[in-house]
Amino acid sequence: MTVTIASPLTLPCGVTLSNRLAKAALTEGLSDGHNRATEAHQRLYRKWSEGGAGLVITGNVQVDRRYLERPGNIAIDSNGGEEALAALARAGTVGGNQLWMQLSHAGRQTIRYLNAEPVGPSAVPVKLPGGAFGKPRALTESDIAEVIARFTTAAGVARDTGFTGVQLHAAHGYLLSEFLSPKANQRTDQWGGSLENRARLLLTLVRSIRERVGPAFPICVKLNSADFQKGGFTDAESMQVAQWLQEAGVDLLEISGGTYEQLSFFGTGAEGDRAPAKAQSTLAREAYFLEYAERMRKVCRIPLMVTGGFRSLIGMNQALGEDALDVIGLGRPMCVDTDLPRRLLSGQASEAPRYENRLRMGPGILGPASTVNRIRNFNHMYAQGWYCVQLLRLGRGEEPDTGISSLRGIVQYLANEWRGVRALRGR
Repeated sequence: MTVTIASPLTLPCGVTLSNRLAKAALTEGLSDGHNRATEAHQRLYRKWSEGGAGLVITGNVQVDRRYLERPGNIAIDSNGGEEALAALARAGTVGGNQLWMQLSHAGRQTIRYLNAEPVGPSAVPVKLPGGAFGKPRALTESDIAEVIARFTTAAGVARDTGFTGVQLHAAHGYLLSEFLSPKANQRTDQWGGSLENRARLLLTLVRSIRERVGPAFPICVKLNSADFQKGGFTDAESMQVAQWLQEAGVDLLEISGGTYEQLSFFGTGAEGDRAPAKAQSTLAREAYFLEYAERMRKVCRIPLMVTGGFRSLIGMNQALGEDALDVIGLGRPMCVDTDLPRRLLSGQASEAPRYENRLRMGPGILGPASTVNRIRNFNHMYAQGWYCVQLLRLGRGEEPDTGISSLRGIVQYLANEWRGVRALRGR
């Protein structure tokens, strides 16, 4: 029988997803001054749950409040908030979907205005203009043991408060991804050097969390296909890590790629920058990481989720029908069209609306650009601000406003970030 977006999927742990569409993780920025969930989260996740996706994954929930991706992150760090998490879980499952908590540690990609001395596997700073991130301190052996305990505790809290699974964020240059990368991880102990050592933290976490949550609770990993940087984590290494994750009993593997030094996960580098010929299929034009997923299928049968670029129903069903992957992840479209999965499943929609092109800033607006990457980074910043503003509106119970300009979006986004910083400093 041909697999489509409407087909159910039974995971290795025995849990069944009602369909093949997933709302991928999106940073929300809606927590209170103690990094706890709020009523705004409930409003937002109720909308997503009612939207029809078989799986909804939260934005990154941090396991250490000292190292946040942004001030509005939820964190599980002896800060209370279990009742608020339970309320979020109830709202986020009203549609009968799976709701998985994404667990993360920002590592060296902790914004400087939140913490001037982040941590990482080694004291290797993020190389970005403007000094957005401070020079990291290398984690000690006892620090690493604490990281393992924090992730394990957070996974237990997720299960106990009503979330139906967890995802470990091991992509995009955050801490678990940093350990995998020989560019960021220059350790010479059991946590660095060989790929086996660099993958030790991630695999240890999977085993520790499995012991804490039991055999029937889904564990997912978000993994870079590659860092797309010279000397970074390669696609061959990623395939080997995926095979180890399968042996460790991971239930779903989400494929992504890149770091903040190379923004491939936003479709601004590597596969995402390709300009396919007209003769190429809809599928080839849309999915950023599909080629890698197809190669992964040859060495590993772990269920695969690909997020990034999928917009048309034809492309989604083609990928599923050709057994290139198992789950379609929808990210940015869900910031505006929260009921997109339901409309795709019912046939009311044949594709997701596209907002990206009109959000791009060109050299004429940005001024002289010495490199293409500078334009890409500005485009990412403006687009991120615009989409984050849509989530803020949804959290307030308002409808998205697609008429907001890129400039107005980034101004509102930055204003919200500074309100979050003041709230954290005033706690």
